[in-house]
Amino acid sequence: MDTSQYLDVFIDESMEHLETINEEVLELEKNPENEDIIEKIFRAAHTLKGMSATMGYQNLADLTHDLEEVFDAIRNDELTVTANLIDVVFDASDYLNAMIDDIASGGSGEQDVSMIMGSLKQIVQNNGIEQTPEEVKPSQQTIETGQLQTIQSLDEFERTILQESVEQGYTNYEITIELSENCLLKGARVFMVFEVLEQLGEIIKSEPSVTDLEEENFDLTFALILVSYKEADEIKDKISKVSEIKTINIHPFSFETYGQQRQVEKKKEAEKETVAPKTPQTTATAPARKTIRVNIERLDILMNLFEELVIDRGRLEQISQDLDHSDLRETVERMTRVSGDLQNIILNMRMVPIDQVFNRFPRMIRQLSRELEKDVNIEIIGAETELDRTVIDEIGDPLVHLIRNAMDHGIEMPEERMSEGKPAQGTIQLKAFHSGNHVFIEISDDGAGIDKDKVLASAIAKDVIAEDDARLLSDQQIYELIMESGFSTSDEVSDVSGRGVGLDVVKTTIEMLGGSISIDSTPGKGSVFSIQLPLTLSIISVLLVELSEEKYAIPLSSILETAIVHKDDILNAHHKKVIHFRGKVVPLAFLNEIFAVPTGDAKDNDYYSIVIVKQGDKMTGLVVDSFIGQQEVVLKSLGNYLTNIFAISGATILGDGEVALIIDSNALIK
Repeated sequence: MDTSQYLDVFIDESMEHLETINEEVLELEKNPENEDIIEKIFRAAHTLKGMSATMGYQNLADLTHDLEEVFDAIRNDELTVTANLIDVVFDASDYLNAMIDDIASGGSGEQDVSMIMGSLKQIVQNNGIEQTPEEVKPSQQTIETGQLQTIQSLDEFERTILQESVEQGYTNYEITIELSENCLLKGARVFMVFEVLEQLGEIIKSEPSVTDLEEENFDLTFALILVSYKEADEIKDKISKVSEIKTINIHPFSFETYGQQRQVEKKKEAEKETVAPKTPQTTATAPARKTIRVNIERLDILMNLFEELVIDRGRLEQISQDLDHSDLRETVERMTRVSGDLQNIILNMRMVPIDQVFNRFPRMIRQLSRELEKDVNIEIIGAETELDRTVIDEIGDPLVHLIRNAMDHGIEMPEERMSEGKPAQGTIQLKAFHSGNHVFIEISDDGAGIDKDKVLASAIAKDVIAEDDARLLSDQQIYELIMESGFSTSDEVSDVSGRGVGLDVVKTTIEMLGGSISIDSTPGKGSVFSIQLPLTLSIISVLLVELSEEKYAIPLSSILETAIVHKDDILNAHHKKVIHFRGKVVPLAFLNEIFAVPTGDAKDNDYYSIVIVKQGDKMTGLVVDSFIGQQEVVLKSLGNYLTNIFAISGATILGDGEVALIIDSNALIK
């Protein structure tokens, strides 16, 4: 059997089972007597073992088997849960993760796991447990000997073979097998059963057919007729070696019972035809599978093709406006609506739960708590919140850094917390939620908070900010100084956070994703780091503006409002041009000066066209020549030769074929 067709499924399912093991082991440490948790871990390890053996990754199967033995001992009350046991289990999980990663990269998954396997076996042996490696417990598999037969039809050739086999002293068995509900590779499981039975005799018939079984066109149950000279108990024992089997029903095949069942079936069919000969067939069929797994590369290709379609759609809209042809205009409008629906479907297909990032943190916090000798609990809210997989791939490292920073600098030592009237255990909360076209992620802690005076003193000492300017900063602006390059308030660099890399890297990464980060803190009560991210990165809504003869795009997500202001309303403050807007003083940024674009005739106008953009509580007015309108565009990279262009995050191709640069308003707000 060629198992390569199952490789992608194997890798995906293996990672899911590993996540289950990691998550449930953390819960087990808190609730060591919870039988449901123990059973979940055992089932995940058992399934992973069976899958690995089926795919031929024996090294992986052997390690998972030893892990399974540990939890089998726990659920049989032969082993108690200790911190040392949890540590060894996590070490084994790390090995398993590395092996699966190697398989995903095209490797064999082979590693030297003798040391970790020895540790697992030592845990079991120290408690006097002796287990048979491939023993299958009676509670998992059953054998029944009733005369119920499930094979519905036999042709003349098959009946002849069965009759002759009886005359020659063989026994005909009908075997019905039900796979476990959590069985992942049904086709592989059937193949293994067939391989076992073909060594014991000859398979004459199967229902469903062999083709349907190979293609997994069945639920969980299948039946077959075996001609064999072996006893039923021996056949059952051999089948029991295959994992992921729930029940085995085996009994001698009876021609008398088969004939009676066929007569009953024919009578029922005749009655149906007599009562309602013209009624459409209503025989119940197995429910169709509602989900399929799609390789992410195919979704990327689909997304790239749709991006090209968006560009062509913009071109058609431009042609439609120029020609002013009613039929063309109606067709383009309909195409716009349909492509908009298609866009939503494609984007939703790419959305994955942020839980894929969050699930790594409980274990990380457990490890850091032990290293720092702190007692810290993590609360996760909104793990089901979905983000584009591109954003998911990039946001993991910034979140790791923020959590390590909260552990190291935010949460106090237990004795210090108790002296301040706080519980000894600190709490870090990780929260995600949707708001409009954005996802917000908040990392909050109930630690010491940020020392505003210490931040200011350090920023001034490191020339991050001038002393005169420091007096004008709000509390939040002071807190955000910790994200400036080279900033640190630590007296020494620790192994947990820092290591020469500050929060400026976190800020840069988030801004590269089109997001922003803000900080709020209350001394003695804790801090909140709030990250705002776009739902997707590739197709965005923008406001097109004009500077002389050049066109630029400003993402709508950062725009607060547009305004037209008379020149006489422009004021000067601290050597900068500003305007009064909604009761606030808003500085102006003249884009023609920033991008060195000739002003042309626009300088003779008495009014300024201004786009008010916002980041956190900070606003800036971007002065442009004119507004063109709102449009959806495809964000394109500028390539490797045009990196780090100030205030430009990418480019797009407009409907008329012209290239428009996309403005990074966050850079201009700074």
